[in-house]
Parts: sequence; structure tokens; C-alpha cells
Amino acid sequence: MKGLGRIAIAGGGIGGLTAALALLRRGVNVTVFEQAPELKEVGAGLQLSPNGLRALYKLGLEEPLLRAACEPSGKEIRLWNTGQTWNLFDLGASAVQQYGYPYLMMYRPDLHTILAEAIQRLSPEALVLGARCTGFTQDDHEVRVKLADGREFSSDVLVGADGVHSTIRTQLFGADQAEYSGCVAWRGVIPMADLPNHLSRPVGTNWIGPGAHVIHYPLHGGDLMNFVGIVEKDSWIDESWTQEGTHEDMRTDFHGWHADVHALIDRIRVPYKWALMLRRPLPRWTSGRVTLLGDAAHPTLPFLAQGAVMAIEDGYVLAQAIASAEGSTSECLHAYERSRIERTTRIVEKSAENGKRFHNRELASAESAGAYVEREWAEDKVRSRYDWLFAYDVDRALTDPVHGG
Repeated sequence: MKGLGRIAIAGGGIGGLTAALALLRRGVNVTVFEQAPELKEVGAGLQLSPNGLRALYKLGLEEPLLRAACEPSGKEIRLWNTGQTWNLFDLGASAVQQYGYPYLMMYRPDLHTILAEAIQRLSPEALVLGARCTGFTQDDHEVRVKLADGREFSSDVLVGADGVHSTIRTQLFGADQAEYSGCVAWRGVIPMADLPNHLSRPVGTNWIGPGAHVIHYPLHGGDLMNFVGIVEKDSWIDESWTQEGTHEDMRTDFHGWHADVHALIDRIRVPYKWALMLRRPLPRWTSGRVTLLGDAAHPTLPFLAQGAVMAIEDGYVLAQAIASAEGSTSECLHAYERSRIERTTRIVEKSAENGKRFHNRELASAESAGAYVEREWAEDKVRSRYDWLFAYDVDRALTDPVHGG
């Protein structure tokens, strides 16, 4: 069998849209079923490292991405209470020189819009909104997607790209066993014009401290500053990204932190908070004509900034496997799974490790923090943590699953 003719994707997030665009560019018929009545994403930031940009550029998105994103001049570490700064590495020309692609900071709604517009130019009917997938049935010949309004659609393959609370994953493998990680995340965006000059620089900044850390970086062509603060707390169980918090609670969580952190907190117009949950990586993603991608397959903590990028890689590689299918449907989906599962599992595990690094108790005092940062962020250690991520080649993933190149 050469290629598959009808692909259904449950979920119109970044992973689902990347898969749809990659499939359309390979001449495969695809329909994305998105439960929202209009296509939009939450107003948060994300980091697009060279491995993700390799896929997006190959899908023809370089020009709109560069128009909408920010290319930071560098990345730095700052100590939670004194503000002491360590410059990590250049993220601009150096990233292009080493990996062939830049490192960009992106407003999530901007990336979502770029992907959706590219799909609609190729196939206006590919996106079906107000269509919540509630399940599926499958046999040797097709999979039938069931929607909440009673409609059913037939396809050769169903891709569950429906996020961390995936309905498709639950039907395939049962309810997940999420455990509270012990951390709560705060987020918000700040108009850059509201910030003092010394905080409105085009730099990715990571504040580290005992039991908490803060990351902020520019978005939306430099008009916005993204803020994410993660703090260890005994209890908080709401995993929703849209749960509003209060500035008072946020200030309390970062009591004693540097004045620059509080200057950022004070200027967030609406702070949101959510619980970070741990889920064990799935040992398999595929059953028959149905498979998973992105957070539906491998939800991860945000400590390597690879969540969105993993979904992008998944979508691109899945489209490769489907478009070049020579054997049965199941064989092509298992080839996709085999090419991705070791890498994504490793990212899930390394993300958890990185969180512990950001929150180490040695950061409590300036005296012990200096030696800790010099040791943990030494150039050789930084390279060992990131080179294998950034050098990954999606075009070679099916033949070299571990390295993608």
C-alpha cells in the first residue's frame, strides 16, 4: 500500500495542526476536528529550539515565523534574591552556526495562527470547528470518529492530538494515573512598554532559587514579555491553564525574591496558575488504525522547554510515515511510534531532572549558589543537556530513531 488516503486528527492544537499541514504538503487528505467554536490558543509563550524550527521551516513557514517571533540575543541565569547574573550562551547566530536553525521565542497564538492559515490556504475544508471527538470504533477497513453532536466520520487513520486530557488515549489505554508534581506554575504576559528599560531587553532570563524558579522572555515581535514562575507547594490540584489567580498570592509565593521579579509580577494584567502533574510515559501509543501525538502521548513538565517542539516533531514524522506507507496501516503507525518513543520518553525524564536543578537548596545563599551555578551550568554540562535535543533531524527520524540524524 503506498500512502493512506483519509486521515482524521482529533485536536487542533500545535501538534495536530503541524501534522495536518505536513500531511497536506505531502498530498494526503486530512480533516482536523477541533472542539472549540473558533480556532485560538491560550495567550502564553513558548520556545522554539532549532530542532522544532527545522520541521517548521521545511513546511514553508520561515518567513511568517521570523516576522512574528523574537530571536533573543542570549540566555542568562539570575539568582533569586541578589540578582547576580551568569550569561549562558548566545541564542542567535550561534544557534544557526551550530544547528542550522535559530532559537526563537514565540507567542503561542501567533504560531497557532500561522499554522492554521497555512492549512486553510491548502485546504479550506480541512479544519472542522465545534467538533468534539468523544470516541471511535475501528475494524480492519476503517476507523469511525464519533463527535459529541452525533456525527460520525470515516477515515483510514485517527490521530489523537487532543492534549493532556486526551479522550482518544483514554479509550485506547484507559485513564491515566496523574500525580501532583509538588509544583504550581504561574503565567502571564506583560506589555513590553510597561516595563522599566533594564527589564525590556531581548534576552531569555531564568531566575533560580531554592524551591522555585522564574523564566521570562520577549514575544510577539518584542511587544510582550512572557512570564512563567514555578514554585513548590504542598497542594493545588487544578491543572487548567485558564484558572485565574491573584497578584497577592503570586507575590506571596515569591516573597523575598529580587525586586525585578516583583516588578514583573506587578505588571502582569491577569495572572493564571495551574498544577503541574506527573504522568509516566506510555510504553506504546498505537492500536490498529489509531495513534497519538504530542501531550496526548507524552505529557511532560516544562523544564526543558520542549513540550510544543515535541508535538511539532511528532506531527512532521507522523506525516512522513503515513505519506510513505508501504505496508499495512498498523505497520506505518508503529514505524512512527518506534521512531519517536525513545526520544520523547527521554525528554520527559530529563525535564523532571532539570526542574530539580532549578530549585536546588544550594541556591539559598549567594555563597553556595555561585559554586553551584558554575558547576551545573558549565559549558560542557550545558552542551550535554541540549546538543542531543537541538541537533535532531526530523527528516532522518524514521531511519535513525535515537538521533534523527
